Parts: sequence; C-alpha cells; structure tokens
Amino acid sequence: MNYGYIRVSTDKQTVENQRHEINCFCQQQGLSIDGWIEETISGTKGVDKRKLGRLLRKVQAGDLIICAELSRLGRNLFMIMQILSICMGKECRVWTVKDGYRLGDDIQSKVLAFAFGLSAEIERNLISARTRQALARMRDEGVVLGRPAGSLNKKYRLDRQEKKIYRMLEQGIGKREIARQCKVSPKTLYRWLRVKGTM
Repeated sequence: MNYGYIRVSTDKQTVENQRHEINCFCQQQGLSIDGWIEETISGTKGVDKRKLGRLLRKVQAGDLIICAELSRLGRNLFMIMQILSICMGKECRVWTVKDGYRLGDDIQSKVLAFAFGLSAEIERNLISARTRQALARMRDEGVVLGRPAGSLNKKYRLDRQEKKIYRMLEQGIGKREIARQCKVSPKTLYRWLRVKGTM
C-alpha cells in the first residue's frame, strides 16, 4: 500500500500544496496513492495523539509512506528519528518529495537505523543526566524537593475517615492495621496523624 501523508499546523494552512507535490512526484515515479492521511495538528504533538500514529500501527512490510518533507513527520529531529525507526522496524519505506529522502531496505537505510537507535539512546542518557544535575543543584541551593508539607487547614484524604480512625485507636488497634483498613500506606497514616497532632 502507498500512503500519502499530509500535515499542516493550523487551519489557515492548506493541504492542497502538499497534495499537489505528492501527486506530481507519484506521476514521475509511476506510483499511485492508495490512501491519504491528512491532519491539522502541531508537529510537537506526540505521534500517538496523531493520525500518523494510527498509520504507523497499521503499516506492513513493503508499504510506502510519501510526504512532502521530513518536517511534516515531526518538529524536532528526535521525534523524526523515532518515527523513522518505527518504520524501519516494520520494514515500511518512507520517501519525501522535497528532501529526496529514501528510507528502505538497503544498506544505507540500515546504517541510518543504527544511527537513529544510537542517537535516541544518547538523547535519553543526556536527558537523565541533565535531570540529575538539576536536582543536585537545587538540593545544594537548599530547595526542598518533593511535595510541600501540608498545613493544618489543608484537606487530606484521610479526613473523611477521621472518626473511624480515632475509634480504632481508642480500641487499641495497631496503626498498620488501621492503615490497611483505610486503604492507605502506614506512612500516609503516620503523616496524617502528625499533622493532626496525634503523634
């Protein structure tokens, strides 16, 4: 199956230019489009939230996706590489009109697939390292990480079971058992009791 993929970011843009470019390209290559996928959505949106995501789940080995240019697939290199990597895994070809890009089953595509996978791994590691560095810097600056401690005026999930909790405490039932019956962790119960001044 040959699919024509068209994406515009806003309603003010038209899909007709991209459709024309793809149709002209197909005439030159002796191809025909079996199905069109058109969407008006930002390229920064995750693939799963786009029609493109449904197409990627549907394509099979030997299928061809044609789009006007690589930037129609996504707004950043990392996203484009992810999409092309999915296509490589499913042995689906991707061709672009303006860029002259060809993703297929040749050695060049296999080298690109390796580069995509390596780049994605490096990017994930860099993001993880940046996150750890940012957290360490915030701790050094005295920033308290995690959820802020609540005030006495704050509503807590256990407030609705307050009478039940106090009744069980009076009966001498252990805090772990009370937490189990209230369907919370013992830590949550201890924290709530501290806020209420019971511990």
